[in-house]
Amino acid sequence: MQTTFLAQQFVPLLFTGLLVLLLTGFPVAFALAATGLGFGLIGIEAGLFPQAMFQALPLRIFSIMQNDTLLAIPFFTFMGIILQKSGMAEDLLETVGQVFGPVRGGVAIAVILVGALLAATTGVVAAAVISMGLISLPIMLRYGYSRVIATGTITASGTLAQAIPPSLVLIVLADQLGRSVGDMYAGAVIPGLLLVGLYLLFIVIVAIVFPKMTPALPMEARIYREPNGSSGHKSLLVLMVICTVVGVGWAQVHDSMIKHLVERPNAAPKDEIIILSMTLASLTALALSIINHVTKMGLLSRLAEQVTFVLMPPLILIFLVLGTIFLGVATPTEGGAMGAVGALVLAMIKKRLTRALTYEAMDSTAKLASFVLFILIGSTVFSFTFNAADGHIWVEHLFDKIPGGQLGFLIVVNILVFILGCFIDFFEIAFIVIPLLAPVAEKMGIDLIWFGVIIAMNLQTSFLTPPFGFALFYLRSVAPRRDYKDRVTGETIKAVGTTEIYKGSIAFIVLQLIMVAAIIAFPTLVTGNIEKAKTISDDAVMQMLDQGISNKEGSNPMSGLEPPPAAPSGGGTGDAPAAAPAPSSSSNPKDDPMKALLEAAERDKNK
Repeated sequence: MQTTFLAQQFVPLLFTGLLVLLLTGFPVAFALAATGLGFGLIGIEAGLFPQAMFQALPLRIFSIMQNDTLLAIPFFTFMGIILQKSGMAEDLLETVGQVFGPVRGGVAIAVILVGALLAATTGVVAAAVISMGLISLPIMLRYGYSRVIATGTITASGTLAQAIPPSLVLIVLADQLGRSVGDMYAGAVIPGLLLVGLYLLFIVIVAIVFPKMTPALPMEARIYREPNGSSGHKSLLVLMVICTVVGVGWAQVHDSMIKHLVERPNAAPKDEIIILSMTLASLTALALSIINHVTKMGLLSRLAEQVTFVLMPPLILIFLVLGTIFLGVATPTEGGAMGAVGALVLAMIKKRLTRALTYEAMDSTAKLASFVLFILIGSTVFSFTFNAADGHIWVEHLFDKIPGGQLGFLIVVNILVFILGCFIDFFEIAFIVIPLLAPVAEKMGIDLIWFGVIIAMNLQTSFLTPPFGFALFYLRSVAPRRDYKDRVTGETIKAVGTTEIYKGSIAFIVLQLIMVAAIIAFPTLVTGNIEKAKTISDDAVMQMLDQGISNKEGSNPMSGLEPPPAAPSGGGTGDAPAAAPAPSSSSNPKDDPMKALLEAAERDKNK
């Protein structure tokens, strides 16, 4: 009786045991492994599992250690930390802030754009939020920005690292879903850029409707001025027009040029064309600025030169890393290694690469990589017992009564992930929840790349949702807790309250959920950027195999054990198989490879 109850309720008890361990504060990785091993041993003792069940577990763990895809995590982490510690965030915020400062909402727009750029380079939410909180928040408070808008913009921009490639979340999701990291990156590009556009649109609307909430920088705060008193924006605009012409021109000839280089029969994907065109445009801007600076021709303003020297190097690095991945020249792991080397080179050029900085970057990278690996090993042990108990069938039964088919499933899953994101980290969600949901999604015919991008966009909200939104805590750690006297204006600035930080996140949470709904409603935002493999029917495969064997036999009469009688000269394509007698070794149907292949194709067709 007890054994029957245990067999029927094994999976719910398994999850209950995991929840109890997590609530006690036990580390997640060890809680997962302990639950999997403990309940696995209970199942073996109760006769539910075979005695040798855990013999295959070491091989599963070794396969994790040999997974080349996961090497991309330390590479991209190291790249981001080097760029962040070498002062890139400070340079970007100062420069982009000067470009957009003269307009209402300009500083907020600069924070969003820099947040997107930091997302594509550092990929670390904590670093992005803390950097922008230390640099931008005092400026926004000094010149009268609404505290809700200021704090919400900083926290939301910092979380863009979860959705914009090369995101660590996308790497982990691709691994858990069994899909290519390159395809996951390609699918996330357009949604990530659209989310940035949504943030910018929100700031523009606020600046128009409530201009006092987002004032422009006063004249004395604009540090880049020309000798004649102009701001230098016209020169920057001319440079942008020249680079745009170069980029658009390359986009027109990209397909024909790349086809000859890589011998690719299909047309180039749009995201590949966009990234490489922007790379060439960025290189053009950098080359023109270097020539102007070296020759002292004075054709470009101080602002144009500063923007180019600060903005272009990290942009070129991003485009090269993503471009080589999308082109298929490099795997995500190789792209990450190239990005790490590129970050070291940029830091060296700026003369900011020190032994202390390198040590700190390596130490942080090792800690994060170990953290991810231990959670993955723990989740593997847990899923080992879960699968042995047919837990995937239990999960399928949970969702088979949901009305609405795919749409109903996606709505319920996103509500579940959104709620879980309020309490646990995205790594735990990716390693515990996603492996349970992925088989159900695939069985329902949902494209797993689409599913992964939806989850990644939803996981982004986990950094903003109270009470445990990590981005909110990161900003709270650097926001002023007491009133202070501003060093520039001499005025007293009131402290930033925790309630104001929470309120600031609400509008951006809504924007993120709108983006999630848009991806669900329009799957082509994701799948339209992925190069589809050409599919052919089983009959076509059989015909091609038959023709290939016929050609081979016709061109080599001695390929059989016995010579074919009176084969026509030059061989034949359709008559050779009929003329040649079957070899004696193939007389047994079980040894006939063609028959076995046909039977396998028939079985796949009947599934």
